[in-house]
Amino acid sequence: MIYCVEDDASIREIELYALRSTGFSAVGFADGESFFEAIGKELPKLIILDVMLPNMDGVEILSALKADPRTKEIPVIMATAKGTEYDKIQSLDLGADDYLVKPFGMMEMVSRVKAVLRRTEPKETPKVITRGTLIVNLTEHTVHVDGNRIDLTLKEFELLRLFLENPGRAFTRDQILSDIWGMNYDGETRTVDVHVRTLRKKLGDASSAIETVRGVGYRLEASS
Repeated sequence: MIYCVEDDASIREIELYALRSTGFSAVGFADGESFFEAIGKELPKLIILDVMLPNMDGVEILSALKADPRTKEIPVIMATAKGTEYDKIQSLDLGADDYLVKPFGMMEMVSRVKAVLRRTEPKETPKVITRGTLIVNLTEHTVHVDGNRIDLTLKEFELLRLFLENPGRAFTRDQILSDIWGMNYDGETRTVDVHVRTLRKKLGDASSAIETVRGVGYRLEASS
């Protein structure tokens, strides 16, 4: 949810339309009072805040937001009038994440919103699976054995991932084809054998836990 605080109804509606048409949920407010009433019920992901507002101006609202532990981490883009450099500097000093100079284009606004969200949204914690000397980072798509980087193809990586996430489970060749190559793949099950063989070769001793299940397919030995 993005909150737009803008007292000019026509500008506010254009901002909301631009945000909604590019996939964002957005709500507009004409003044600080209605804005703070809403923020007491639901915190937005980002705020677009006009400096020139009735009663309580945007700089005062920004200051109040940054002073409140509940709202201080919400990213804020200030909208300032052309030539008011003091407002821009003051807003940035108070903790604003970016600013737009009026009149600004709606696509520029959307671009700024996306850029600020990329910078401020929490980074994904890497998901890592460790088994003996084998370390697989599922987020970064990297594999290390004994500290050495191992280069796998995409299918080899997905095959290893399938085994690591399902230790002890036996997979038939058809199941592996479906999971890794997709339901519409019409190749032979021998493809699985070839990829398991190359995966074992690349992993070296770390591949010993990948077992062949006679008459079935393959499984990763369950950890003891």
